Amino acid sequence: MDSKTDISTTILTVARQRGIEKSTCPSEIARMLFPDDWRNHMDEIVDVAIDMHKQGKVQITQKGLRIDVMHIKGPIRIKITTQDK
Repeated sequence: MDSKTDISTTILTVARQRGIEKSTCPSEIARMLFPDDWRNHMDEIVDVAIDMHKQGKVQITQKGLRIDVMHIKGPIRIKITTQDK
């Protein structure tokens, strides 16, 4: 199992299902992939989401607003970008 690939695929699948108006919490992705110890994987989920944000595949937001991923403080949400359908 390639954990980063699985995480990336799951993030994209969930984000696409939600559409551009809705987002998902990183903990939701962690619970899907690692149901027994999801908390231990939260940093990995967020790191993959940040990489995907930098590649333009997803947006990372706080309180509905896009943020600078180099200065994350507090809970984040992940959503699909408008160019990715």
